[in-house]
Amino acid sequence: MSSLIWRTSTRLFASTTISHRPCKSNHVTSLLNKFSTDNGSATPLQVFSEEESMMKSTVRRFAEDRIKPLVREMDESSKMDENLLKSMFDAGLMGIEVSPDYGGAGMSFMAAILAVEEVSRIDPSVAVGMDIQNTLCCTMMTRFASEELKEKYLPQLATRYLGAFALSEDTSGSDAFALKTTATRNGDDYVINGSKMWISNSEYAGVFFVFANVDLSQGYKGITCFLIEKDTPGLTIGPPIDKLGLKSSSTCPLFFDNCQVPISNVIGDVGKGYKYCIELLNEGRIGIAAQMIGVCQGALDLTLPYIQQRHQFGKSILEFQSVAHQVADMLTQLECAQLLTYNSARLRSYGLPFVKEAAMAKYYSSELAAQLTRCCIDWLGGVGFTRDFGVEKFYRDAKIGTIYEGTSNIQLNTIAKYALKDT
Repeated sequence: MSSLIWRTSTRLFASTTISHRPCKSNHVTSLLNKFSTDNGSATPLQVFSEEESMMKSTVRRFAEDRIKPLVREMDESSKMDENLLKSMFDAGLMGIEVSPDYGGAGMSFMAAILAVEEVSRIDPSVAVGMDIQNTLCCTMMTRFASEELKEKYLPQLATRYLGAFALSEDTSGSDAFALKTTATRNGDDYVINGSKMWISNSEYAGVFFVFANVDLSQGYKGITCFLIEKDTPGLTIGPPIDKLGLKSSSTCPLFFDNCQVPISNVIGDVGKGYKYCIELLNEGRIGIAAQMIGVCQGALDLTLPYIQQRHQFGKSILEFQSVAHQVADMLTQLECAQLLTYNSARLRSYGLPFVKEAAMAKYYSSELAAQLTRCCIDWLGGVGFTRDFGVEKFYRDAKIGTIYEGTSNIQLNTIAKYALKDT
């Protein structure tokens, strides 16, 4: 399957220049009026463009055909199949928003979100690497890197290099900007010293987006992003961490011992790394929300047929009113999570403010995934507790949703902050 499959002649947002900065209220109003009056009415959130529908259906087939047969083996070995990674690059899934000029698919943010959702429906472990690649690494390079770095690395990110986003440290999790890794200027280079923790994709990554502080006395205003290749002397990738879920997604510590990086490998401006990080993580939370929606859908895909077929006391499990009501409640909440996620993705695509909505989507979807997967195991009974049936994997994979890219409490803080601003 070639990345050309994604390249359509019509782009959904081709006629609109999108700004990623917060919009003034009059600009927001004019944009909303423009998009709500096209064809005489607003478009429902679950109605997709031809491009988006093609992405959704094609990724679903890819996930069923190429990922599903490998899920159990990858989970038990805690290893990603490297041929699968290659096929994902070949399919154009690792540079969805990247311009075709740099080897990418040149599609929309919404298309990327739909792709994450569909892959998560089969294996969230595979989806998280794809999500990080698209919403964090490729976006960081596209939006903030110099033209020289784009020409050198963006085609590789779109076609063969997995990226890793190295922010977290032992002592800086939710308080991300308390990081201690330093970058000291030495002539035409920076020398990096310190360590990183919980870095997804790191075992297979070709390049790392590393956040380090050039001047600790300046606090977060010294934080700068550096692009570092895997084989750079002084960079050591630690052994994979054994996790509860997402087991085939590699998560490793990184160690920097006088790791020398040229000034030309600074992403954007020195001291602006914290701004870039905030902007990208706000967008990345929409990807995590999509991942959690996929988790819910995957668990239901396995559970609902079984509880319709399984009979006790002369009727199917689903015919018991208490079970039917629980299922109805979960389906309603899943619909809410999906609408929150699609809404925040549309807002981001149109250049409208979306931070509060992204936090709501991430919070709601991740909390729901933990609850829904537990309910699925309860409905299934003993078979749900077995490895063979598959729902227990979704149960394990769901838990990380309330933790990474901002815990549930951090999302609630963000939502509350914006609520106070609006009063």
